[in-house]
Amino acid sequence: MFTRLRLDKAFKNARILPFNDSSKFILFSDCHRGDNSFADDFANNRNIYFHALKHYYNHGFVYCELGDGDELWENLTFESIFAAHQNIFLLMKKFYDEDRLHIIYGNHDMVYKNRSYVEKHLYSYFEPKTGKTKPLFEGISIDESIILEHTESKQQLFLVHGHQADWWNYTFWRWGRFLVRVLWKPLQVFGIADPTSPAKNYKELVKVEKRFKKWIARNSNQLTIAGHTHRPRFPKPGDPAFFNDGSCVHPRSIIGLEIENGSICLIKWYIEITDEGFLQIVRTILEGPTKLALYKT
Repeated sequence: MFTRLRLDKAFKNARILPFNDSSKFILFSDCHRGDNSFADDFANNRNIYFHALKHYYNHGFVYCELGDGDELWENLTFESIFAAHQNIFLLMKKFYDEDRLHIIYGNHDMVYKNRSYVEKHLYSYFEPKTGKTKPLFEGISIDESIILEHTESKQQLFLVHGHQADWWNYTFWRWGRFLVRVLWKPLQVFGIADPTSPAKNYKELVKVEKRFKKWIARNSNQLTIAGHTHRPRFPKPGDPAFFNDGSCVHPRSIIGLEIENGSICLIKWYIEITDEGFLQIVRTILEGPTKLALYKT
């Protein structure tokens, strides 16, 4: 019941972005960008992520980040994350300056729900070399949810992080943040996972997915795209239209969803070794592309 109320509220209050068959979107979530310490899961994939994001920038894609982009449970401040991954944020700034960046907050960066926090930490950054403050995401609005609405068919794609279907991480996220900072972050260095995270607890993961599918069924098979569980989902037309874009902290790879030419596909970027022994970053399609129009409500 409470999942339904939370998702109903997120859907009702979602920011609407128009799109058409010529629009191009890349959807990533759960980057969990950290401070480049041993507990920073993102650090292992940052070169893959940077290369992929540069590809999407050069090819005219709009970047939608579906929550937990920054790891603000383990880390006290955004500034430490920015310092560790400045090149990535400056690339994201290029997207933003061209109105091609849209960010949704998740449970690990729920502080972005606070407008004053965003204004203080994300609008600008301090450049030590010049001793001056420079604009970063000046004026940015970070939302709980977004609806992509097709200008002709009026089909709607509901984008949300997914913690709305996880009562602990939605309601008690402050307790979760406290436990991660004082307990799980030190243990993570030794390989002990946080059992409250659906990404590391299979039973919780399945519960979250079932709650989403139940809400989707109640809402005429509303096409929904989420993250949170880190498990990629790509339904066939006719099945409950629940997509999950995976995460950017999979071992040695990042997974996301592309929308292009009125179709959607699940993609993976990873490092491959050539026959000559060189390392290269490559993209492969895991599922699709499938026409969005086939997922009828």
